[in-house]
Amino acid sequence: MKKIFNISICAMLISAFSAQLKAQEITKKGGYTLSFESNFTALDLQLKKRLIKTFFEVYPKLAKEYNPSTIKEVKFFVDTAYKGVAATADGKVTFSSLWMVKHPEDIDVVTHEVMHIVQDYGRSVGPGWLTEGIADYARYKFGVDNAGAKWSLPALKPEHSYKNSYRITAAFFAWMEKNVKPGTIKAVDASLRDHTYTKEVWTKLTGKDLDALWADYVKNSQV
Repeated sequence: MKKIFNISICAMLISAFSAQLKAQEITKKGGYTLSFESNFTALDLQLKKRLIKTFFEVYPKLAKEYNPSTIKEVKFFVDTAYKGVAATADGKVTFSSLWMVKHPEDIDVVTHEVMHIVQDYGRSVGPGWLTEGIADYARYKFGVDNAGAKWSLPALKPEHSYKNSYRITAAFFAWMEKNVKPGTIKAVDASLRDHTYTKEVWTKLTGKDLDALWADYVKNSQV
């Protein structure tokens, strides 16, 4: 009886391992490799295809624009246990299966997350709001279907600050690129990656510090 039980356990483990292997899909294109895995059996196949397509559409562009030395092999994992939206670490993007079910139109979550891979700041010398603001600025600039997700940069409100991160910071950056000095955000991103960033970098690049730039933005925030 014990032997039969052990055999059954082994069979179950082998079956589970085989299922995991079947769930993995490796796609190579243009010098980049994407490994796609999911423990969510109900993942819509068309959504899966869109996630993969979006990666190969935006990642090479982000790499060319910001960091040509970024890694060439990336992993996607749709996880039923993850309760956030998405998270990135060590070249792997974890997506919440629940979020993808509720918001299948939010395909540019890919753009934001793979920008974090391109950023590659390591132990960043900059603040977190800056990292996330740059990632959302990249989504604004390179996103494939922000409109479909009803995602846009917010209008300025009195309570806003450039330290609010994400879209609020991204809107400030978009204004800066248009009205102050094009290429500023790319230069700041590079300084974060090579760990030369200080708050004085804004003055060196634009002639004004962040508070002065924000004051100008408040006067006329049109992008």
